[in-house]
Amino acid sequence: MRIISDKITLSELTRTAGEMFGNFVKAVVDVEREVIAVDAELHSDLEAVLLDEGAKQKDLWGINLYPAMPGDEWIECDSMINVRPSQGNGSRGVENEETRQKIMAIVAKRIVR
Repeated sequence: MRIISDKITLSELTRTAGEMFGNFVKAVVDVEREVIAVDAELHSDLEAVLLDEGAKQKDLWGINLYPAMPGDEWIECDSMINVRPSQGNGSRGVENEETRQKIMAIVAKRIVR
C-alpha cells in the first residue's frame, strides 16, 4: 500500500497495476486532505490506512484506476465503501457530481499522465 501525497507518474501506476490486478489499481481518495491511497487487494484496506492516519470516513471514496484507458474513462467510481445512505449515497458509485469532480481533480493533481 502507498499513500500519494505528492505525485506519481502514470508509468509507476501502470507497474503497480501489473503487480496486483493486471490492468487496474484500487484506490481510495480523501477529498478533504487531497491524498490517494493505492495498491491493496480491497478498498477497505486502503480506507483503514487512511482512517488510521486521521482521515474522516465521510471524506473517503473508493475508485479503480485503469492506466491504459483514455481520457476520464480511466477513473471508475465503484466500491463497496461508497455505499453510504447516511450521506445520500446508496450505490457503489459516487452519486454526488461535486464529489466526483473533486475526486477527478485530486487524481489529476496527484497522478502525472
